[in-house]
Amino acid sequence: MSQYYNPKKTRGIFDPNSDKPFKISRSKIDLFVKCPRCFYLDRRLGIGQPPGFPFSLNNAVDALLKKEFDFHRVKGTPHPFMEAYGIDAVPFNHEKMDEWRDSRTRGIQYLHEPTNLLVTGGVDDVWVNSKGELIIADYKATSKNEEVNLDAEWQDGYRRQMDIYQWLFRKNGFKVSDTGYFVYCNGKTDKKAFDAKLEFDVKLIPYKGNDSWIEDALKEIKKCLMSNTIPKPSKECDYCNYCQAVSDVTNLL
Repeated sequence: MSQYYNPKKTRGIFDPNSDKPFKISRSKIDLFVKCPRCFYLDRRLGIGQPPGFPFSLNNAVDALLKKEFDFHRVKGTPHPFMEAYGIDAVPFNHEKMDEWRDSRTRGIQYLHEPTNLLVTGGVDDVWVNSKGELIIADYKATSKNEEVNLDAEWQDGYRRQMDIYQWLFRKNGFKVSDTGYFVYCNGKTDKKAFDAKLEFDVKLIPYKGNDSWIEDALKEIKKCLMSNTIPKPSKECDYCNYCQAVSDVTNLL
């Protein structure tokens, strides 16, 4: 039996006969957008995609950035990155900040009553400007020679991530700026020596969010979950293409 399928698994699996709110994370919404079939196999049948490798260095960057911003959060002062980019904001000091960050236990949540889906997400940071608007910030880490940006097709998931976070905070009654920021850390490779440390260039990339797609996406997700028919494979999904290629070859053997 595959380690990715457990017929006795019930946690996180949608039951069409249950009237309890079904919890769906930001990442699972993104999975549905990318491939309804993979989403259905995961949330309805309990067959998840193989897990990716942990990004330990990215996690270290996240932890250190949070410490820096938290220092200024307590003091009520702008982080030097904000000052350098002329951003009129300070880190948002709120009693639920740690809760909003922890997607494993709670994160920020909203029950979408038309679908009975409990949407959740764990943010990296939240700032507030002089207008009282919240600014959603997300940390990213990479290492490449060219300038970091959000132009690649595979970064569509980053943009959707920001859209969902902004939507969640609006649904929780907060006034949210359309513009969020990606705090992008790019590891330098042009140093003469490693010297047991890795240095980064940090760039704040603004992104104007658009959460207008989310309501329709949630309705389509609920429709997908309620169906007893597995969606067709997506031609653009690497996992679907891999499974199809394996099936084609094994059928010839």
